[in-house]
Amino acid sequence: MSPTAAPRLDRQKLRVLLEPVVERAGAQLEDVTEQRAGSRRLIRVVVDRDGGVSLDDIADVTRAVSEALDGYAAMGEAAYVLEVTSPGVDRPLTAPKHWRRARGRLVKAVLKAGGELTGRIADSDEHGVTLLVGEQEKERALPYGEIAKARVQVEFNRAAEDAPDDDAPDDEAPDDDDAPDDES
Repeated sequence: MSPTAAPRLDRQKLRVLLEPVVERAGAQLEDVTEQRAGSRRLIRVVVDRDGGVSLDDIADVTRAVSEALDGYAAMGEAAYVLEVTSPGVDRPLTAPKHWRRARGRLVKAVLKAGGELTGRIADSDEHGVTLLVGEQEKERALPYGEIAKARVQVEFNRAAEDAPDDDAPDDEAPDDDDAPDDES
């Protein structure tokens, strides 16, 4: 067998190898996949943590995972491309920890009984989530068992609405005395 035709990696063994490595780097392993990209392997590692991951966190995890993979005999001699990423802004919410990490975010939930519900995550625990629904932000408690699927919604103007407006004019207009004299 040529060095470029390495066998596919066992996903569970890869997870067992990488989970402690990612945790030592300060994050949690969400997913790991292997795909073929021509003669190379693409190893995609998805990490997260409470408060989200920064680019520095991604760099730290990438170095640690790369070192672990380089020493992993099952990788063989085949070249690989390592991609370490966060779950993304529109991630599906499939576990209580995902809901906790998305607190304050807008989500769309498809209900098992039918229909959809869009609201902002106010709180969550191991049993369910509380959403603030509608303009009145009415609280709606949902057990996870009633949710068929849910996804964080991308918002482009939320941060601007919450941030102080530094460009807003001051309450007082400048006095004419403060203006520079223009006597040329």
